[in-house]
Formats: sequence, structure tokens, C-alpha cells
Amino acid sequence: MTNSPREVVERVRRMVAGEGVVFADLFAEDGVLEYPFAMPGQPRELRGREVIRQYFAAAPAPRGVFEMDGVEAFVRETDDPEVVVTEIEHHGRSIVTGGPYRFRALGVIRVRDGEIVSYQDYMDPIAAARLLGRTAELATALLAR
Repeated sequence: MTNSPREVVERVRRMVAGEGVVFADLFAEDGVLEYPFAMPGQPRELRGREVIRQYFAAAPAPRGVFEMDGVEAFVRETDDPEVVVTEIEHHGRSIVTGGPYRFRALGVIRVRDGEIVSYQDYMDPIAAARLLGRTAELATALLAR
């Protein structure tokens, strides 16, 4: 039996929480991960499970800048049985600011045969830059445009 979109979202939540789930393993071989509001230096689109795997293997670990206390996933069904809209929110303490944080991203996820074929990850680039200690880099990129 294959995983439903709701079950796949739970695996994404577990990945965000650091519970041993490898993000790329959730994708179909030709799955696509999109960042419509990509931060400077972040690709807008990654095509293929192995490309996604390589990107995350090479990316710096952001967990060094925050301590997570919890991760929740809220799923909204759509009229397309393959597609869910999810809010994934994590909260805890920011090592960058020293204070508490709460970060939320929206995902539009299409799951076919238990694998993600399309994931549009909508994150607030300003909130992400604050959380990751990259506001100066974001400001520089904005001024360069």
C-alpha cells in the first residue's frame, strides 16, 4: 500500500523535526521541488530525486542557528486527491537572536503512488533570513536588484 498525501506530509513533518527522515527519499525519481520565493543563493527549482538529494547534502545545516521545541503540520485537502496544501510550523529558540521564534511555511504537495511528484515550498524570505542569520545577505541581494 502506498502512502497517502496526508501520510507523506507527516513524513515531511518528521524530516523537519529531525526524526531521521531523508527529504529526497520522499520524492519520485523525477519529482520537482520549487521555491517560488527563493532566498538569495537558493535555486528556484530542483528537478529529480538525486538533484534534490545532492542539494541538501551540500547545503549548510540550518539547525545550528536554532533549537526546535516542536513541529506541527496542518493539512488541507483539495478537490484533487493527489494534492494537499500544508502549513508546517516549527518553533523554539533562535541562537542568532537569543529569543524565541516561530516559523511557518506553506507547501502545495502533489503525491502520486506514495511519492512527491511536485512540492511548491512557500517560505517568507525575510523570516527565513532572520531565523538563519542572513538578513544582511538578503538586504544586499535586494539592493542589487
